[in-house]
Amino acid sequence: MSKQRDAALRAMPDHNISQCRAFRLVSVDPKTVRRQRPPDCPEVRKEMKDIADVRRRFGYRRIGVLLERKDMIMNHKKLYRLYREEGLSAKGGRGRKSARGSPSPMPHMPTPAGHSIFCRTASAGPANSARWR
Repeated sequence: MSKQRDAALRAMPDHNISQCRAFRLVSVDPKTVRRQRPPDCPEVRKEMKDIADVRRRFGYRRIGVLLERKDMIMNHKKLYRLYREEGLSAKGGRGRKSARGSPSPMPHMPTPAGHSIFCRTASAGPANSARWR
């Protein structure tokens, strides 16, 4: 997006065209070009890393609470973005626990002649095909 933004800003003085036409030419929304990015907070990033080094199991919400205690208040979305950019987010999980030992195969039980392996349910109806009341 920054390449498109730079191209639009460069095209205006170089080709003597209006702002609106330059944005349309490069197909970028005017609001994204005009918007000033908020300043990056290096002191918040540093404090967040310090907390995460001491408290490794804390997530971004708990780190946010600790930052609020130090008067570093911010939006939860910005907090999560900084948390991810600093690489503090958990890398995968342990997953589900599996059974220990080697898996044993199910024993094979032969069915007697004339018996079905399927079981009847109430939705299938009674065995003698009488209607339920």
